[in-house]
Amino acid sequence: MNLDALTDRRRLAERIRDSIRTVPDFPRPGIAFLDLCPVFSQPDLLAALAGAMSDAFSGAFDRVLAVEARGFVVGTAVARHAGRPLVLARKSGKLPGPVESVRYDLEYGSAELQIQRDALRPGERVIVVDDVLATGGTMAAAGELVRRSGATVAGCAVVVTIPGLGGERRLGAEKVFSVLPTGN
Repeated sequence: MNLDALTDRRRLAERIRDSIRTVPDFPRPGIAFLDLCPVFSQPDLLAALAGAMSDAFSGAFDRVLAVEARGFVVGTAVARHAGRPLVLARKSGKLPGPVESVRYDLEYGSAELQIQRDALRPGERVIVVDDVLATGGTMAAAGELVRRSGATVAGCAVVVTIPGLGGERRLGAEKVFSVLPTGN
């Protein structure tokens, strides 16, 4: 990464950091929810975010898998920026037709993630996009759905990583790109 790109990424991270609202005790007591709606409401900021994520995996992916719900916003922007097809990973019962499912644990409960069985093709390279990386449960489940389809996880892209929850460790060998990486 050249100096200009590094400076641009730092500016982007600062703008995103300044735009995120932290909502205490949501959705339950003890959880500090990161509200990214102020980021999404700024078209130039969302476009810059999509560009940074897309560029981090430039030439290394064929499709974008966006994770419900806020990952849909980011994933759509990344897919549009990169000119790549978008696939949706949804909560149970939201997709028509045959689906592949994975159950997983969250930091405040459990959930099930699904994709349509024909959404990915064997051999395709897929980046998984979401808003926040916390414990890594959602990203790991999305990666499992990609692998079950015969495709390959090219990497994971998130807006922010929450330090101390082990998300990157849980994803193991997967390349993780975070605009606000652990420790920021």
